[in-house]
Amino acid sequence: MAAVRNARTAGLRPGDAGEPLGPGDTVELLVGGMTCASCAARVQRRLNKLPGVDASVNYATERATVSLVDAAPLAPGALDLAALVREVEAAGYSAAPLVAPRAGQGGRTLVDDPDAPTVDAIEQAEAAEAAETRRSWTRVWVSAALAVPVIVLAMVPPAQFPGWQWVSLALAAPVVGWGGLPFHRATWRNLRHGAATMDTLITLGTLAAFIWSLYALVFGDAGRIGMRHGFDLLASRSGGADTVYFEVAAGVTVFLLIGRYLELRSRRRAGAALRALLEHGAKDVAVLGPDGVERRAPAESLAVGDLFVVRPGERVATDGVVVEGAAAVDTSLVTGESVPVDVAPGASVTGGTVAAGGRLVVRATRVGADTQLAQMARLLAAAQSGKAEIARLADRVSAVFVPVVLVLAAGTLAGWLLAGAGATPAFTAAVAVLIVACPCALGLATPMALLVGTGRGAQLGILIRGPEVLESTRRAQVVVLDKTGTMTVGRMAVTEVHPAAGTDPADVLRLAGAVEAASEHPIARAIAGAALASRPPVPPGSAVPSGAVGSAELPPVAGFVALPGLGAGGTVEGRSVLVGRARLLAERGVPVDDDVAGWQEATESAGATVVLVAWADAVGPADGDPAARVRGAIAVADTVRPTAREAVAGLRGLGLRPMLVTGDAEPVARAIAAQVGIAPADVVAGVLPAGKVDAVRALQAEGLVVAMVGDGVNDAPALAQADLGLAMGTGSDVAIEAGDLVLVGGDPRGAVDAIRLSRATLRTIRGNLFWAFAYNVAALPIAAAGLLNPMIAGAAMAASSLFVVSNSLRLRRFARR
Repeated sequence: MAAVRNARTAGLRPGDAGEPLGPGDTVELLVGGMTCASCAARVQRRLNKLPGVDASVNYATERATVSLVDAAPLAPGALDLAALVREVEAAGYSAAPLVAPRAGQGGRTLVDDPDAPTVDAIEQAEAAEAAETRRSWTRVWVSAALAVPVIVLAMVPPAQFPGWQWVSLALAAPVVGWGGLPFHRATWRNLRHGAATMDTLITLGTLAAFIWSLYALVFGDAGRIGMRHGFDLLASRSGGADTVYFEVAAGVTVFLLIGRYLELRSRRRAGAALRALLEHGAKDVAVLGPDGVERRAPAESLAVGDLFVVRPGERVATDGVVVEGAAAVDTSLVTGESVPVDVAPGASVTGGTVAAGGRLVVRATRVGADTQLAQMARLLAAAQSGKAEIARLADRVSAVFVPVVLVLAAGTLAGWLLAGAGATPAFTAAVAVLIVACPCALGLATPMALLVGTGRGAQLGILIRGPEVLESTRRAQVVVLDKTGTMTVGRMAVTEVHPAAGTDPADVLRLAGAVEAASEHPIARAIAGAALASRPPVPPGSAVPSGAVGSAELPPVAGFVALPGLGAGGTVEGRSVLVGRARLLAERGVPVDDDVAGWQEATESAGATVVLVAWADAVGPADGDPAARVRGAIAVADTVRPTAREAVAGLRGLGLRPMLVTGDAEPVARAIAAQVGIAPADVVAGVLPAGKVDAVRALQAEGLVVAMVGDGVNDAPALAQADLGLAMGTGSDVAIEAGDLVLVGGDPRGAVDAIRLSRATLRTIRGNLFWAFAYNVAALPIAAAGLLNPMIAGAAMAASSLFVVSNSLRLRRFARR
C-alpha cells in the first residue's frame, strides 16, 4: 500500500504532478465557474473522455466525482490528480481537490481520512461560496437601484420627460456591463473553448437588446428629444428603429441576478446538513491516563482503547463504550430522536452526541474515518454528489438544448424578416426566444431536490446511500424483515416468572439471578439483570459490596457449577439451587409438577425459552439434592420492539407486503409475526444466511421488487441481493455497508420514514423536471410568435428557477409519521 498521507500537506495542488492514480481510486474536485447544467455536462463529458475515467459532475454542489474504473489503457503513472485538474481547466473552468484521492475497492489510500470529507476542505468550500454569495448580493442591489428607474421610465409614459431615453442609456449601461459581467465572462470563456451554455443565451439576449437600443438612439429616430413610447406585454409591432429596449437589457439582467443570488443562497441552505455533521464533532477531549490524571488533547489524537472523560454538556469525542458513570445522552444529531437516551457501563455511545446529567468514562472503540459520524458524512456526501437515473435525461437535454435554441432564435429572426414584419418585431421575438429558453431550472431540478432531501434525511437519522436508490423505493413491492435486532431488540429479557404453588415469585427470580450472575450466557445475564432490577435499592450510607452494580445487589453464591448446555447450580442463602432446562432437572431426578409443566409447554409453543428453577431447603451434595423440587419457571425471550407493530402497519400503508425471514425456529418466528401483525403465510423460519438470500431470490424470481430490512452480519448478503436494502444503523458495519438506506437509530419505524422521504424526494425531482420542461416547451413557441415581451420573458425564466428551488426546499419540512 502506498504511504498514507494528506493531499494538502503532501503538496497535491493543481499543477503539481501528484500521486499517480490507479484502479479503484476516487477523487472529488471542487469545480468553479459553472453557471448552468450545460456547464456541468461539458465538464463531465471532458473528464469522461479520459481512458478509464468515470466522472459525475453535480451543478448544485459544484462537485466532480472522478473514479478510475479501468486503468488498463493507461501507461503506469499516466494519470494523476493534476491531470484531472488540467482537463477541467481545458474545458474553461477552475478545479481544486475538495477531498484528496481515496481508496476504492482495489485502490490505494492516499489520505489520512480516506473516505470522509474533511472539515478543512468543507470550510474552504463554504468560505468560497459565502464570498460568492456576498458579491452576488452586491451586484443585485446596485443593479436593481439603477434598473428600476429605467423600467419605470419605459413602462410609465407620463414619467417620460424630455431626454429620458438618454438617461436610460446612462443607467442601463453599468447594469448590462458590470451587473451582467458574470454572464458575459462565462460566455466568453465558453466561446473560447467552442461551447455554448445558458450564459451564451443571456449575453446574446441582453447585449442584443442594448446594442439595438444604442443603434436606435444614435442612428434611428429613438434619440429625438421628446420621443415617447408605451409598454406592452407583447412584443413590439413597430417596424422602424424608433424603439429602445434598455428596460429589457437592464430588467432581464436584474431578474437573472436575483435568480442567481437566490440560487446561491438556497444551495448553501440545502447543503447545510453535511456541514452540520462535520462541525458537530468534538474539537478536544479529556484523555484519562494510566495514572488516572486527565489531560486535554485534540480529539483526532485519540486511539482505539484510550479512555476519555465526558462531562455534562460536553460532546462525546468518538465512538466508544461506557466503562464508568451514567448519564442521559442527546442522540438527536445521529438518530433524529429528541428524547435523550440513558447510558450506563457497557452501553455504546456515538461521537458527536451530547452528555447531560452525569460524568462518563468512555473507552474509544472507533476513531477517525471509522466513526459513525464520519460514515454518515461519507454516505451523505456520496448521495449529494451522485445523480438519479431520471436526472440523466435532463443532462442529455441540456447538452443539446442551447444549440437548438440558438438555431431557433436565428430562425425566428429570419422568419419575421421574410414575412415582411420589419426589423423591430423580428428582433424582439428573437431576443425573447433567447431569454425565455435559458435552461437554468432544468439544471437545478434534480440536484436541488437531492440536496434538500438527503440533508433532511441526515437530520432524521436516515442516510440515502445514492440517488439511484430513489427509483427502487418507488418500485418496491415486498419488504423482507429480519427478526433479531430489527423487529426485536436483539437481547434476551425475562418476560414472565411463574411460581409453583406456595412459592413467592420474588424468591424464584432472586435465587435464580444469584446463580446466573456468575455466568456469561445471554440467558443467564437476562435473568441476573431482571433479578437485579427487582431488588430494592441499598439504603443511603450503606456499604455496597465490591462487584455490586447500580444501587442494589444480589445474594452471594457459593459452590457455583456451570453445566454447559444445561444450566448452572450453586448454594444461595443456605439453599442448593439448580437453574436450567427440563433435561437438567430430569437427569437429577427433580420432579416438575403438572402446573409448571403445562405452563412451560404453553410458553415454549409461543416462542419463549423456559428456564426451570429448583432448590432444596437445606444444603445437599454438590451434584444435587434429592430433596430439591421445582419452585418455579422463568420465561426468557427476545422482546419485540415497542414500535415494531406500528412499523409493519406503516409499511403496509405504503403498499408493501411485509414478510418475516429469520433463522429462529418456526414457533418463535410465528409468535413474533403475530405480535407485529405479519400473516403466518409470510413467515420464513429456520434459515441460514444463505437461506435469506434464497428467500429474496425466490421473490425476485416471481417478478417482485424486494426491499430488505436487517441489521446483522448474517443479513448483509440478503441486503446486497435485495433491490433495496435498508440497514439498521445499530447493527453491524457489514450490514450498514451493504444497505442502500441506513437507519441510524434502532427504531423500525425509520424504515417507513426512509421510504416515505425517498419517495417524496423522487416526486419532487419529477415535479421539478416536469415544470422545467413544460415551461420551456410552452414558452418557446409563444416567444417565437412575438407574443412575449423580452423583459417579461426574463422575469418568467427567473421565476421558473425560483419555483424549482422553492419546491425543493419544501422537503425541509418533511416530518416523521
